[in-house]
Amino acid sequence: MNKNRTHYGWFVILAGLLVTIGAHGFGRMSYTLILPAMKDGLNFSYTQLGLLGTGNFIGYLLMAIVGGFLAARFGSRIVITLALALMGVTMIFTGFAESFQFAFGTRLLTGLGNGAAYVPAMALGSAWFSVERRGFATGIVSAGIGGGTMIAGLLVPIILNVYGTEGWRFAWYYLGAAVLVIACVAGLVIRNRPENLGLLQIGAKTDDGRNIQKPTVGVMDWSRIYKVKSVWYLGGVYFLYGFSYIIYMTFFAAYLCREMGLTSQEAGRLWALVGGLSIFCGIIWGGLSDKLGRAKGAAFAYVALAISYAVFALFQVKIGFYLSAIVFGLTAWSIPTIMAATAGDYVGPRLAPAGLGFITLFFGIGQALGPWVGGYLADVTRSFTGPFLLACAVSLIGAIMSLGLRAINTSDS
Repeated sequence: MNKNRTHYGWFVILAGLLVTIGAHGFGRMSYTLILPAMKDGLNFSYTQLGLLGTGNFIGYLLMAIVGGFLAARFGSRIVITLALALMGVTMIFTGFAESFQFAFGTRLLTGLGNGAAYVPAMALGSAWFSVERRGFATGIVSAGIGGGTMIAGLLVPIILNVYGTEGWRFAWYYLGAAVLVIACVAGLVIRNRPENLGLLQIGAKTDDGRNIQKPTVGVMDWSRIYKVKSVWYLGGVYFLYGFSYIIYMTFFAAYLCREMGLTSQEAGRLWALVGGLSIFCGIIWGGLSDKLGRAKGAAFAYVALAISYAVFALFQVKIGFYLSAIVFGLTAWSIPTIMAATAGDYVGPRLAPAGLGFITLFFGIGQALGPWVGGYLADVTRSFTGPFLLACAVSLIGAIMSLGLRAINTSDS
């Protein structure tokens, strides 16, 4: 191979970046900004809006684990492409909703596509990069979450303003169409593993200099996933992130606009700030976990997230909102990045999509419960302070549990 040529793994990782822009940035994070307008347009309660979020995460939960195993079996390329196509179509249909039942169904289906696309995309770093560079590569893919969030934060308020009371419908139309375009790009660019192209993982070393990648696992030994205690513990750590961060994400704009009196444009600018800063957080925290270890990296990240939730709830002035957005933006996707890299460490590159899918089961349960519990607390207390403080407490528990990862090794069974 010509050493001066750019390794194809970089193209795969950049395609993975686009996938997370569409799957998470457009398909999920945009809901935070569309939520208040949907509430007015369909006369939904906050409990119903929370349940829509729960429906989306139920779909995500169902396909995250299945999608990971399908990607390990049939390849990430086809699974990601089909999943994004499902997302794009169902996001467009969400714009046609007239009832809670229809909206719940479309959000459920969007969640199915989200889970099946996101998990294999986040595992691409484990397939194409060596252990020493895996956290950094996974951070590049996760940067798409922030990139998509920033784009949505800039565009959704404009769409809502241009189309008035029907703006939330057109927001779903445009975002869904964008996801369909990304599905086409993913199908054209993504390849499953470097050995399929006669390449080594980026950062891999060989004694004989041959440019052939040997699979870490020759046979699909699924017991390497569900029989390893460290994988179950990792899932527990990931659950706490899913439960806590989604409360902040789901009710971010509703809190600012309905309780704090900010305009949708001001909330959109704050959301864009979160998205812009979070573009870099996966790379920062993934690289940090490569240097300090996954346990310390995750613990520090959880503490930072807890601080952002507490500031948001207790310092109810603009400077507090901006401080919270900055801290959260710089830390938002730290835990998913570290979890994806750790899953690859535990089960190897070939089974990495399945391993990440398995721990995402726990993450998805947390995400399904978070919006429902948060919405219920908001309705009962008529304030979002309680839900955000709950997210803070759960994050601190996550920091403590993350330190327990130091005593776990991949041979546990």
